[in-house]
Order: sequence, then structure tokens, then C-alpha cells
Amino acid sequence: MTKRYTYFPGCSILGTGRACEESTRAVFAELGVELDDLEDWNCCGATAYMSVDEHKALALAARNLALADTKECPELTTPCSGCYLVLNKTQRYMEEYPRVGDKVKCALKDAGLNYTGRVRVRHMLDILVHDVGLDEVRKHVKRPLKNAKIAPYYGCQTVRPYLDFDHQHYPMTIDRLAEALGATPVHFPLKTRCCGGSQMGTLPNVAQRLCYAILREARRQGANLILSVCPLCHFNLDSYQPDIRRRFGEDVSITTMYYTQLVGLAFGMDPETLGLHRNMTWDGSWLEREVLAGATA
Repeated sequence: MTKRYTYFPGCSILGTGRACEESTRAVFAELGVELDDLEDWNCCGATAYMSVDEHKALALAARNLALADTKECPELTTPCSGCYLVLNKTQRYMEEYPRVGDKVKCALKDAGLNYTGRVRVRHMLDILVHDVGLDEVRKHVKRPLKNAKIAPYYGCQTVRPYLDFDHQHYPMTIDRLAEALGATPVHFPLKTRCCGGSQMGTLPNVAQRLCYAILREARRQGANLILSVCPLCHFNLDSYQPDIRRRFGEDVSITTMYYTQLVGLAFGMDPETLGLHRNMTWDGSWLEREVLAGATA
């Protein structure tokens, strides 16, 4: 039976995170999952809006929930960890704090919208592993990534603060997915350590130090790949490696990609279809040199 979800892309996915969008659509289409785009969606507000005006930020995010409430499928999914956190938080605040919920619903009513609470916010990693299932993923693997040693990086917004689909401090969803693709996840104690997020644009010295620690630890643990789930985390770890090398005087270079890109490679998809040409650390020879060498299905 075909699985169907209402799809909220978010802003980053259509900009700096386009590779995540491309690989997500390609992989989920291969697995027979239908993504019904949420029409007229708006920015979720990310995490910054909450510090400016909490009620307006909640109303902004709740507008997307109200739009999803009108869809046939009440499960709203997003590939962006920031969007997932904000939409999830908004829904929970409206349920757990009635006065806040009433105020937000009044704002929605003024915009001609209504929210009944039937929407369930889901991260696409959760759907891939728990709805589609790892057994189904294994069926589509055409080239097991036997030499890939994965540092699974979740970031700080995918599994916190809510205990929805994985452990908050030592999650294993990406680890299990990597194993289903034939790869080997390494012990990675920094898997939920913050990369600095948007501080890379305001306090680069702080964010670069955080990213340096993550990259250095991944190499120290013997990984040849960091697997990311969040567009902002991926951008920081993928794009700023030259700056980090210059600042800290240490080569912490390592290939970085989205988990959906690795899934697509294991499925035998073309790297360009998966947006790998957009990754700053992608080297076309990396797959043959470090992953597929000696690998047989």
C-alpha cells in the first residue's frame, strides 16, 4: 500500500539545502512514498522568531499546521530539523498551554483559518526508518556501502527536547539506517553536539570551534564520512572546512553528506540526481576509492 504524507519543505531546503530536497524526493519516490506538497506554506520562523515575540512566532508556525489540517493526510512531514522542532513545539504548546493555544487560534481565525489538532508532525528520518522500515530499505540496496565508516551526526534539534522517535542524548536511528545500507557506523560521542547553528553568521569564531570539535572527533574515530540530517548542520560542517583548517592549523577534512544522499547511493542512483555536486566536500572519486572498492552486492 502506498504511503502518503503532507510535505512541508521549509526555506533552507529550497536554498542552501537544495541537495537535501533533491535527494529526499528521489529516495522517497523510489520507496513508493507520496509527498503531497503543502500549498501556500510560509516560513516556520525557525528558532530566532521565538526570541523576538513568542506568540507571533507560534501563530506564524501554526498557520502551516492549520493548512495541513485541511489536507486528506493529517501527517505533516519535513526534512528540516529546524522546521520539525518549531512545528512540533508549536503543536505541543497549543495543546499543553490552553491560554497560549486560544490566543494562537484567535490569530488563525482572523486569517480565516482553523486548527483542530488532528495534524501529527513527523521528521522524514522517522518516517524512513519506522514507517517505510529498514527491511524495505534493504530490498532497494543495489550496492552495499561496505567500506563506508559513518559518523552519524544528528545535531541538537532532531531529537531534542522531545522524545518522539529516538533517544535524546544517544540516538541510533541513523546508525541503524547506515547498517541497513551495508555501512559501518562508528562510535561517535558528539553525535548530538551543537554545530553552532546560525552563530556561524554572527559569531563565527564560536561556531567554527564547535564544528572543529565535531570534524576532528569524526576523523579520530576512524570515520570517512559524516552523515547529517539537518540542512544548517550540513551547511556548517560541509562549507566551512577550509576556514576551520586555516584557523586551527589541522586537517580535519572529511566528506559530509545528507543521510538521504547515502541512501540514494546505496540504491544505485546517479550522484547528480541526489544533489551531490552541490556538496562542497564531495569528490566524485570518493565513492569508488573509499566506499565501493571491493564491494559486492
